[in-house]
Amino acid sequence: QNWERAALIKARPAAGDPEAAARFLKSIDPFIWRRHLDFAAIEDIHSIKRQIHAHAGHGAVAVEGHNVKLGRGGIREIEFFVQTQQLILGGRDPTLRLRGTLAALDALRAGGHVGDDAAEGLTRAYRFLRTLEHRLQMVEDQQTHTLPKDALGITHTACFMGYAEPQSFRAELMHKLETVQRFSSRLFEQAPELGTDEGSLVFTGVEDDPETLSTLAKMGFRDASHVATVVRGWHHGRIRATRSARSRELLTRLMPAILGALTKTADPNAAFLQFDRFLSNLPSGVQLFSLFRAEGGLLRLIAQIAGSAPRLAQHLSRHPGTLDALLDKEFLTRLPSREALVSQLDASLSEAEGYEEALEAARRFAREQSFRVGVQVVEGVLPASEAGRAFANVAEAVIAGLLPVVQSEVASVSGVLTDGRFAVIAMGKLGGREMTAASDLDLVFIYDANAEQSDGAKPLPRIVYYARLAQRLISALTTQTAEGPLFEVDMRLRPSGNKGPVAVSLQAFKRYNETDAWTWERLSLTRARTIAGSRELFSEVDRTIAAAIASADRDKVR
Repeated sequence: QNWERAALIKARPAAGDPEAAARFLKSIDPFIWRRHLDFAAIEDIHSIKRQIHAHAGHGAVAVEGHNVKLGRGGIREIEFFVQTQQLILGGRDPTLRLRGTLAALDALRAGGHVGDDAAEGLTRAYRFLRTLEHRLQMVEDQQTHTLPKDALGITHTACFMGYAEPQSFRAELMHKLETVQRFSSRLFEQAPELGTDEGSLVFTGVEDDPETLSTLAKMGFRDASHVATVVRGWHHGRIRATRSARSRELLTRLMPAILGALTKTADPNAAFLQFDRFLSNLPSGVQLFSLFRAEGGLLRLIAQIAGSAPRLAQHLSRHPGTLDALLDKEFLTRLPSREALVSQLDASLSEAEGYEEALEAARRFAREQSFRVGVQVVEGVLPASEAGRAFANVAEAVIAGLLPVVQSEVASVSGVLTDGRFAVIAMGKLGGREMTAASDLDLVFIYDANAEQSDGAKPLPRIVYYARLAQRLISALTTQTAEGPLFEVDMRLRPSGNKGPVAVSLQAFKRYNETDAWTWERLSLTRARTIAGSRELFSEVDRTIAAAIASADRDKVR
């Protein structure tokens, strides 16, 4: 259960076989630290907190008889404040996977998830309350967390805590408890009330409610009856996302906010239709609806996507895990450089266990980063004129990341050519950095080697070896996996077009461009860029391309 996820954050080996303990802790990592944010699970953690507060004597901040661990503003509330955010963010940020409450609080502050005032206030409160807890337990060695219920007992406790006057102790304790409650309440705040300024929204029964139709019309929906019918279908569980009672309960609370967000788009009716398609394609709704309740800005963003970018909305419905990316605090404020993208993908690929898992990781990475570019364009953060370069950076990072994986896969069977060099040339929209979300990749593969064959268990002749390497790279980029497609690859711009070899030697590439290249082929070379492979080969390829362009017959070009 989810409270066990929170408890296991602190798990560490204490006795026995350390290797067995380490294997166990590694095996439960995916259970504790989930990459995809699970706000339905977090709401369950919140419900545990509410159950604790429901116990007698824990309903208010007090001094006499107050439980400093489980009561309002107590130690457990600080731990919930920290652990809930660890569970939410730790799947994507390993620096938050710390056992100690204060250490984790410092990490949350360092990561920008918690403000300095909250971190400092909660740290001081935690140390004070822990000290008080220890003092209470030192009296007659009692295992207790509850303050005395009479004034004399409070006076004794104040003295034990180092206060000359009980009133000073009372004031300090109340200040600490109220500080904890203040910051905790911000994190555990409830969802907004149902209803809207325009009027009531009732979607029960089988017929349209006249007042609801009037409210929908005031909100800007032209076909209010159709909207009411579709929403009633959601509430009746006619789509997979709302078949559970829990999902329908959450949807009921969210309906005013959902409809309100859709009315703020350029065309509320079109946005509603697209949002319905998005919702209808989801396998489950509990996670999404819980996410909307926890992150109000996310609902506005999804509504904007539904109203402006049906392709992105369709992408979201097919890959709900991409929703996690929207919660990144920098998702809408910046785009990683090509170098940063390469570094991020390399880190993901290094964690992949096997070739197939590496292909899946590359697809998840490309999908998330391309989605990020698209959303920034929709939101007006990224000018459309700069989107081509951003999409190209994603594609280049994927090619640069997958090439070593493919080379290693080929080498495991056929070895390597000791002096061999291989380069990938980008042409077309990728070469010109003018890609769109749907662009294919125009690629040319060049190699250079003196060795006649590879040195592996199953050696291959030079020309066959590099053809095999090129084909494996194309397959890595185009194969449909469980994570879906990655890119389409177009090889028609290679020397001799579809009739030519998949990978071309540097000498053949030079010879073709000197003697046989058509004018349109020389024009296509104006966009050619070396983007992956052997750096030593890049300069020679670049010189060959420059010479081919320079030698073009001006009259033929005209």
